[in-house]
Amino acid sequence: MLDINELKFDEKGLIPAVVIDNKTKKLLTLAYMSRESLEISIEKGLTCFYSRSRQELWLKGETSGNYQHIVSITADCDKDALEVIVEPDGPACHTGSFSCFNDKVFEGELAESQFSLTSLMKLIEGRKLEKKEGSYTTYLFEKGIDKILKKVGEECTEVIIAGKADDKAETVYEISDLVYHVLVLMVEMGISIEDIMGELASRHVIDHKVKQEKMV
Repeated sequence: MLDINELKFDEKGLIPAVVIDNKTKKLLTLAYMSRESLEISIEKGLTCFYSRSRQELWLKGETSGNYQHIVSITADCDKDALEVIVEPDGPACHTGSFSCFNDKVFEGELAESQFSLTSLMKLIEGRKLEKKEGSYTTYLFEKGIDKILKKVGEECTEVIIAGKADDKAETVYEISDLVYHVLVLMVEMGISIEDIMGELASRHVIDHKVKQEKMV
């Protein structure tokens, strides 16, 4: 285990800390720690940073309630930067966003070939903003919330039938249909993937705390 004294703080006594969500592996924020704030973080198990603008210590979540429970703190090879893995109670950004990193500066060609729920979500959002003739997604948005909810319900039933039949391939197919229609519903209602991940993360933290209390 690395000793704090081995870390290399800069001329102002600070060290950059990259904060990453333990569940999503998404980068949440880049902040700075002083020796004192790092010691507080380790003692409390909660992230505590040093505000360069206010020139004071601040315990993340002390005002907002969006505490970040520390899973691990790791130094880089030069010992002049920290990776902090956390279980957040809520959004990391003061704007209310799940992460502070949202404004894309550049996106290479490879990004278009990488599939993810986020990329699918963006495609669905695009179909709502710019309607495309012949698009099933556009059709759902034109029909409205009742149609979308009906499809979600139908796909739930299909998942149950496939699962009851113990047909793995069919269940995967039907779950995929369900996930797609749920994403359409989320876009229609203005719900982001980060909203869902934040809710799941908060439930995990609550469950973890309950388990700890039962052990006491």
